[in-house]
Amino acid sequence: MTHQAHAYHMVDPSPWPLTGAAAAFLLTSGLAMWFHFNSLITLTTGLILMILTMLQWWRDVIREATFQGHHTPPVQKGLRYGMILFITSEIFFFLGFFWAFYNASLAPTPEIGECWPPAGITPLNPFEVPLLNTAVLLASGVSVTWAHHSIMQANRKNAIQALTFTILLGLYFTLLQAMEYYEAPFTIADGVYGSTFFVATGFHGLHVIIGSLFLLTCLIRQIYFHFTFQHHFGFEAAAWYWHFVDIVWLFLFVSIYWWGS
Repeated sequence: MTHQAHAYHMVDPSPWPLTGAAAAFLLTSGLAMWFHFNSLITLTTGLILMILTMLQWWRDVIREATFQGHHTPPVQKGLRYGMILFITSEIFFFLGFFWAFYNASLAPTPEIGECWPPAGITPLNPFEVPLLNTAVLLASGVSVTWAHHSIMQANRKNAIQALTFTILLGLYFTLLQAMEYYEAPFTIADGVYGSTFFVATGFHGLHVIIGSLFLLTCLIRQIYFHFTFQHHFGFEAAAWYWHFVDIVWLFLFVSIYWWGS
């Protein structure tokens, strides 16, 4: 290896961007073929290739960060900026759903009876399962903060316990949301109310699943001694993401479940 006179990470040549692009092409083409020809071969191939690319690319990133020492303080600073920009893009992603909801609910059209909720819609009681889900996510926000402080204090046992507790709360939230969807008295096809409700809460549920997988990866890395009190940005990124998911849920609960009902 040649001597490197700077603190920045010059990434080695990697096949994963190419396989990732191929997977994206196969997924898009496969979806079209599934919709039009009811064929799942291309879609399945793209999904398998995408999963393999994700696992191997992230394996390489973990190796570079943990064992090869490439994630120096300037590199970590860049990663922090990247995560902040990603979460900012997610904020605007959900902003579009809130915009659609308030556009429909603040000025209901004659087609939906000039009232909100629209005529014929029985909304969910916000003080039953939605309130329980709010308590579950708030508790998970506390436990992920507990995990963060445990890592900073080099308390490995508490960090593992707190991360496990957070992941279980995330799974419990997902289970409650699935039960709520199954028992809901309306569907996504029930006009603007059904579409805004299920798209907004459904994408939030997807983010909870992604965040749970993110934290599960951090738990596995913590078990394998990948994190130190000075070097644990992988966990910090997961914690930031989880707190973002919590905050979005609070806005969803207040807007769609409580005010919207």
